[in-house]
Order: sequence, then structure tokens, then C-alpha cells
Amino acid sequence: MCGIVAYIGKRNIIDVLINGLKRLEYRGYDSAGIAVLTEGQIWLYKRAGKVSTLENELKKFSISSNFNIGLSHTRWATHGEPNDINAHPHTDCTGNFAVVHNGIVENYLTLKKKLESLGHIFKSQTDTEVISHLIEEFYKDTKDFTASVQIALEHIEGTYGLAIICAYEPEKIIVARKGSPLIIGLGDGEYIAASDPSAIVALTRNVIYLEDGEMGVISNQGVEIKKISSAVDKNINLDGRIHELTFSLEEIEKGGFPHFMLKEIFEQPESLRNSMRGRINENGDVKLGGIADLMDKILNARRFIITACGTSWHAGLVGKYMIEQYVEIPVDVEYASEFRYRNPVIFPDDVVWLISQSGETADTLAALRLAKSKGATALGIVNVVGSTIARESDAGIYIHAGPEIGVASTKAFTSQLVVLSLITLLLGKEKKTISRELAREIASELISIPEKVKKILELNDYIKAIAEKYKDHHNFLYLGRGFNYPVALEGALKLKEISYIHAEGYPAAEMKHGPIALIDENMPVVFIAVKDSVYEKVLSNMEEVKARKGKIISIVTEIEDKIKKISDHIIQIPQTFDMLFPILSVIPLQLLAYHIAVMRGCDVDQPRNLAKSVTVE
Repeated sequence: MCGIVAYIGKRNIIDVLINGLKRLEYRGYDSAGIAVLTEGQIWLYKRAGKVSTLENELKKFSISSNFNIGLSHTRWATHGEPNDINAHPHTDCTGNFAVVHNGIVENYLTLKKKLESLGHIFKSQTDTEVISHLIEEFYKDTKDFTASVQIALEHIEGTYGLAIICAYEPEKIIVARKGSPLIIGLGDGEYIAASDPSAIVALTRNVIYLEDGEMGVISNQGVEIKKISSAVDKNINLDGRIHELTFSLEEIEKGGFPHFMLKEIFEQPESLRNSMRGRINENGDVKLGGIADLMDKILNARRFIITACGTSWHAGLVGKYMIEQYVEIPVDVEYASEFRYRNPVIFPDDVVWLISQSGETADTLAALRLAKSKGATALGIVNVVGSTIARESDAGIYIHAGPEIGVASTKAFTSQLVVLSLITLLLGKEKKTISRELAREIASELISIPEKVKKILELNDYIKAIAEKYKDHHNFLYLGRGFNYPVALEGALKLKEISYIHAEGYPAAEMKHGPIALIDENMPVVFIAVKDSVYEKVLSNMEEVKARKGKIISIVTEIEDKIKKISDHIIQIPQTFDMLFPILSVIPLQLLAYHIAVMRGCDVDQPRNLAKSVTVE
């Protein structure tokens, strides 16, 4: 989950590397470092902490790069604690090779032991350092930078996105990928490689996505792509490999908001419109061109399997409720991290849906490959155009939420729900499990959702005032039923990940089976009590909490006398169709978590121990 930036060109090398790292800091912020090629050597500097710490430290130096070649890294620690020594880049014994790495070297202890027996001296606790020493060892025989990297990588087990420079051959950068994303940007007389396109878009929109098992050799003369295997010497033809980035630099700036998370919460009316633009009309007609060619397989599937991680898993659970109720196809929802390791039963006529904001989530990508190996149809629901899941799926649907920088997902979640609603409506009409009249009703409501979200956002100050009352509590419960049970899970996750308050989400009826023991006057309980098919049941659950002096925050559509009597705080949202409630009911929970976290002094965009894209196991 680390951020990599490497550059060769005519701009100020330090400025390019630092600015790139700033745009990637949501991928990791334990430590940061840079390495640049100077006359006959590599100049290296790295520090624990955020990129701003490194940037301030670099102002002490006058750095001149004769070749204007360098690489940089912002880290999310996997092996070795976050400190100056373990920060990337890492070098070999001679200091002539510098490596930055995103991923995990699974056999690093074996390699390290072998290299130490050959006289290599290690400085850090990281797995990455073995890569630089391996390259050094093989360079002794080959005297060829590219060949040494190829041979070294053939000895590595695990995953990596890599950028490497060499003082012996100072005119090039080598990048490589196996399981961890890496992109090469093609500018006017300059090239930039990064683990995420957000670090590239300020310089160029033209990019090449490295595929697994590929390496790129970048110089002032251009880019050569070849297989990592040293047995394959032929360069790969780049025809059709160059893609254009579709987002702008402005989209990844804060735009006057104090945090990316708040900006992205308030972007949801527009992101939701973008998710359905050109895909639906008021008659209930849905067009999803990305899966049109596979509709027969989808409609005749034995079952659907939705697999995802974190917030995307919560979206998948809402999708299960939608599809089973309105399409009558059985749906299993699996955590990708469990699905890939338990030898699941997958049939060739299953359809597996992979949900991932980044399109690079390691466990979800592995689940995709597992599904395809079993002959199932694999369909992606992703946000990032050109991402690995998007490229490797048999087909898929982009959610078009726009860049999401805040680590805690907000607008991607609601856009995923919109796409799952569109899938439900499309399949229901095709299978005739949804009537024309019902399709029009759902479509009309879906089209109105962005304006309803806008109205909820007008409650921001009111929700902020509620947050003030509960910011010092240590535990929360979130309860919902039916379509809103996954929203309870999502609300609890948001609070946990950005405010560090312990919170749990449950189906409201399950409270009696254990969690009710926690209820007292110090326990805030958030109920999603909208007017849907289980409304009366939720009111009964609220009574049980009130009888035990719990503090109740209610998300409602109607403020009735009974609600007023048992609630300590009421947040009213607009009425909508049952299956669309999650898109609305989650908005107050996002705002509540955000304000509590800010009041507690937490860094909501970069919460501790978390990174945006989980590209390692």
C-alpha cells in the first residue's frame, strides 16, 4: 500500500518527487524518502513521518542531479517499524543501487540468510532491502543493470511494484510489477512512473499500465517494456498499450474543504449523477454497456457471488438484498480475504462480481483470478479506469465516482450502491421479476436520489452539534434491519476507522442475543428507523434500548410521537423506495463520524495504521 514515484526529465527532480508523494500520501504515511542520481553516485535521504517532514528536511540541502533521475517513496509499514532506517529507498552494500518497493517479499528471510553468508551487510528490518542486495550480487557477474534486475526478480517470491536506479548506468530507471500496480506516464521529453495515476496527472495524461510479470526500462530515449523473465529477450509492442487518464488535477485537490473526506461527502450529489448518467431513464430502461455482451450468462447464472473487502463488502451485502428480492437469483456475499483461501465451491455457470474502489485490492484481485480459474464469469464493479480488476475481468461496470482520496470511503460506497441498483433493475426487467410499473417507480426514485442527498447535506451543522455531545464516548452501537443492516455495519466502520472509537454494527433484532448486555446510560446507539417494511420491528428494538437508559440517535423519515419520546436525537432524511434507503441513510453516518473524528483531533484523511488501497495481503 506504499506510494512510489520515479522521474526522468527536464523538471526540478526534487519538486517532481515531493509533489508526487504528496498526491500518494493516502497510500502510506509512516515514512518517506528520495534517491537521486548525482555525479557517480546516488544521493539518498529518508525520514520517519509524513511527506511534509521529508520536504522540510530537504530544504537544508542543495541537491543537484546531473541526470535529473530519481525515485521516491511514502511507506505503509509491513516489515519493520516506521523509522528512518526502515524508510525507503533501500540500497545495497555499495550504495550503487537504490530500490523503492510496494508489496511483500515472502521469502526474504531465506534470501537474506543466503546473502549474509556471501558477505552482504543489512541495515534495516525490511523485506525490501534484500532486493537491492540481490541486484548487487548478480551485477558482479553480468555487469548489466537490466539483466541483474531480471535475474534478481526471478528469485523473489511474493508481490511487488518496484522502481530501481543504478549509479553504474545513470541514464535509466527500471520499474517492475508482480501483483502491485505500477503505471508509466509518457510526457514531452519526460517520463514518470508511479503506483497511482494521481501522481502522474499533473505531468501527463498518457500512461502505460504495467501488467503482472512485466518490467519497464525508462530512459530519455523512451520506454521499453519486456517480460521480467530473463529467458524472454524480446521487447513488448506498445501498440494499444497507451491509455489516457480521464480525471483532472482539480479533482484530486481539496477545493476549499478542510479535508478530502468532507469534500467527497459533499460531492455525492454529483458523483451519484455521474454513476447513473446515460444509464437510466424514467421509464425504468437501463443500459449497462460494459456487461451487455454477457447478459445471457448473467441471466442464466446458477447464482451470483459478490466478493469484496471493507466498505465494498458492505455495498455487496446491500446488493445481495436487492438482487435476491427483485431478481430472484441467489447471491452469496464473501469477504475476498476469506474466499480466496477456503477452496470455495465455484461452478462454471456462476457469476462472480468483484467490487473494489481502487480496482487493485489484492485479495479481491486474487478472488477474481480464482473465479476465472474455475470457469466462472468474473465481472468487475470498480472506480478506477484501467485498474487491474477492470482489465482482468471478463466485463464490468465503472461506478464513475471520480477520484477518492480520503482513506475512509464515502462517495465510492454510494456510487457502488447506485450501480448495484441499476444491475437489479436491468436484470429484474429482463427476467420479468420486476413489472414495468415497478421499474418506473424505482427508476423515478433513483433519478431523484442526488437531490435528496443534497437535502441531507444541509443538515451538516445539526449533525455536527450532535457529534459534539458524543465525541468523548468510547463505544457506539449501530443498528438497522433489512436493507439498512449493512448501513449499520458501514456507519460503525466509518466511526472506528477515523475516530478510533470502538463501534459495532448489528441487525437490530440480534441485539437481544448478546449486545443488549452493553446498554447503559453511557452507550450511544444509532438506529436506522426509516419508514420501510420493518419499521415497526425497529421501533420495538428502540424501546428495548430506551428501557435500559441507552442514548438513542435516530435516522428517520417521519418524526412521529413515539420516535420523539424514545429518541435523544433525531436526524430526518427523505422518504424513498426501500432498496434505495441505504444511499440516503448512510450520509448522516458519514457526517457524524467525520465531525466526531475532527473534534477528537484525528487525521481523518490519513487515519493511523490505514492506507487507501490495500494492495498487499
